[in-house]
Amino acid sequence: MMAQAEILVSREGRVGRIRLNRPKALNSLTLHMVRGFRRALVDFASDANIFAVLVTGEGERGLCAGGDIRRLYDLRDGDKDYYRDFWREEYELNAMIARYGKPYVVVMDGLVMGGGVGVSAHGNCRIVTERTRLAMPETGIGFVPDVGGTWLLTRAGGAGVYLALSGATISAADALHVGLADVFVESQKLEGVIRRLTTIRDSSEANALLRESAGQAEIGELAKNAETLDRVMSKDQVEDILEALESLGTSFADSAAREIRGKSPTSLKVTHALLKQAMRAENLEACLIKEFRAACGLLGTHDLQEGIRAAIVDKDRSPQWRPAALEEVSEAAVAKILAGDGSPEPRFPSAP
Repeated sequence: MMAQAEILVSREGRVGRIRLNRPKALNSLTLHMVRGFRRALVDFASDANIFAVLVTGEGERGLCAGGDIRRLYDLRDGDKDYYRDFWREEYELNAMIARYGKPYVVVMDGLVMGGGVGVSAHGNCRIVTERTRLAMPETGIGFVPDVGGTWLLTRAGGAGVYLALSGATISAADALHVGLADVFVESQKLEGVIRRLTTIRDSSEANALLRESAGQAEIGELAKNAETLDRVMSKDQVEDILEALESLGTSFADSAAREIRGKSPTSLKVTHALLKQAMRAENLEACLIKEFRAACGLLGTHDLQEGIRAAIVDKDRSPQWRPAALEEVSEAAVAKILAGDGSPEPRFPSAP
């Protein structure tokens, strides 16, 4: 039996289509998919008959739940070069999407997490629906927000910092609020929007079509608590953020503090350091390189394997972090992770 293609590439009218095709795995990305995705973007960019690109996920559950982290767990005692290569090429793809010269229409329906944010939120025509559930949940598996997440989330004020630290899942309304999406479209209208998109006669019609199709999302939790988040998340240390949240005594603040306290202390400290660097960064590419170094620096750590075990393998949701408390994570340990392991870093040629 022939293996099912993990990514489907086609041309429909004047639109180049990319379908992520691992629905049983929530379209989690593999290195093969990243490479196919990149080839497709290059081909569509050079095709004068293609006016826009459309990215969707197969199945009913979502666009993409991130990278294939189960494989990372399976490689815990073996050669991890696969993941160094995966992250390097994935981050190069993220940068390509951010600089893409044609309308990049992506349907962020259902679950959009981690690497799924990387292939969507850097685009220029991002659709969310009432079914959208978006998150950067990396601190909950002993990792850090990557795929340019530190760049994206530090452009969103305190709400973005909160999302990076807590890994909280948000709705379409809050995805729009923090700048990770552009347009809200009811899911029942998606098929019609896609059908009309394939009939466009020039690139400008793609944006016009999305504006015409846009609906109104309700106000989300992050928007309602924007002032609080801007004030609290600007604190200099993760411990200060938690103290400030817990002093407020509101249900939202208490819940936010609990969310953050459940994450890997090491990941929280490294993530917060990356966010500070991202706030001063000149561009996305600078953040991607720092994220790559941190990712490689985390490859052999206890918390990454333990976090994946608890979330994906045994699914007991009870990771035993080491160190177990924020105050036990030393500055030297954070600096070592941020420095990486010397692996060749992503390279960012000019956009296709």
